[in-house]
Amino acid sequence: MAGSGPPFVDHGAVKMRAFVLHPDITSERSRRLPEHALAEAVALAGALPNLDIIGAEVVRLPKMQPGLLFGSGKVAELKTRVTEAEVGLVLVDGPVTPVQQRNLEREWGVKLLDRTGLILEIFADRARTREGVLQVELAALNYQRTRLVRAWTHLERQRGGMGFMGGPGETQIESDRRAIDEAVLRIRRQLAKVVKTRELHRAARRRVPFPVVALVGYTNAGKSTLFNRMTGAEVLAKDMLFATLDPTMRGVQLPSGRKVILSDTVGFISDLPTQLVAAFRATLEEVLEADLICHVRDISHPETEGQAQDVRDILTSLGVRADVPMIEAWNKLDLLPDTDSAALSAQAARSENIFAISALTGAGLDTLFDAMSQRLGEEKSARQLHLPFAQGRKRAWLHAQGVVTEEEADETGHQISVLWTPRQEKRFRDL
Repeated sequence: MAGSGPPFVDHGAVKMRAFVLHPDITSERSRRLPEHALAEAVALAGALPNLDIIGAEVVRLPKMQPGLLFGSGKVAELKTRVTEAEVGLVLVDGPVTPVQQRNLEREWGVKLLDRTGLILEIFADRARTREGVLQVELAALNYQRTRLVRAWTHLERQRGGMGFMGGPGETQIESDRRAIDEAVLRIRRQLAKVVKTRELHRAARRRVPFPVVALVGYTNAGKSTLFNRMTGAEVLAKDMLFATLDPTMRGVQLPSGRKVILSDTVGFISDLPTQLVAAFRATLEEVLEADLICHVRDISHPETEGQAQDVRDILTSLGVRADVPMIEAWNKLDLLPDTDSAALSAQAARSENIFAISALTGAGLDTLFDAMSQRLGEEKSARQLHLPFAQGRKRAWLHAQGVVTEEEADETGHQISVLWTPRQEKRFRDL
């Protein structure tokens, strides 16, 4: 993938030895347990095949130190461990200022990556479509622009990652900033063209009489496994965070005979930096087009409730319409003891919108698929109508119902393409 800088990490055959740190700042502690946050950070790092994670640690701090993040004693202790273990990369699970990054790299003699940089690296490794590639590069350039206190090299070098690690020495900051700004403008222009093309594709899909079902959920919740079971598609499905980046859409026929378009989207994650949410908004617009949202949860995860709330918060921030029906699929029952699995299944059965499943084994999927068919309501069909100019009332009714997909005027009236339910068609005929 060509783009905006040298690799964060060497993408050669030799793995880089990495150490993961989660700063637990007691004055800023969130609802998440630090041990769970560290486990997620290790899983994030494990999503990059060229890293060898040789250790991980929660570092408790009363407050963040502006110059070095950690206290001087902890910095010295970690330096000894990093040196003895021959670590080449330290991953800090949280925000690190450019000054802190520069100072810690000098103190420890290693490269350092914070949470945003790591997520960008994963996005770069996963991006497949043209839009995904451009969105990653745009986010990476905006992030890199804030970190010009450290090395930056020429912007056109081929690379496998996004450009926060490795590379030769420093260049003039102003020259770098100008080069980044020019690259941002160029990518924005390219992205505008791609987004326009996607809108044409979405408009074409609206004319297809099949509803869209969007699978959403926290990263690694099992969405791709469910997608594959429903479609038979060979979409990457691994026990790995961010295994899916670009939305994948497939036509599928539910057991009821109902045909739908199924969309598998990028997994959400807590503390996703604002600039990344903005950069990937177009990718997540598939969710905004959905007729039904299926929220897939890893019910076996100790923080499943917190993860679910993160997903709901992001859906709200995206502007998902309140009238779009949503159901929950409590996935990964197969990872739970039989007694817990039975209890959760019974709990789900008492709710109209919750379904306990295992996408891996297929348990509970028939009930989930039936619910999808029911929530989608009546099937829609496409029709071509010709309304004389005198039938303005009927034309206004069609537009009020939101069923018009295309319209052209000719000498005698309006040629109108509609997508409607049998009930709407009957009401129109009765007008």
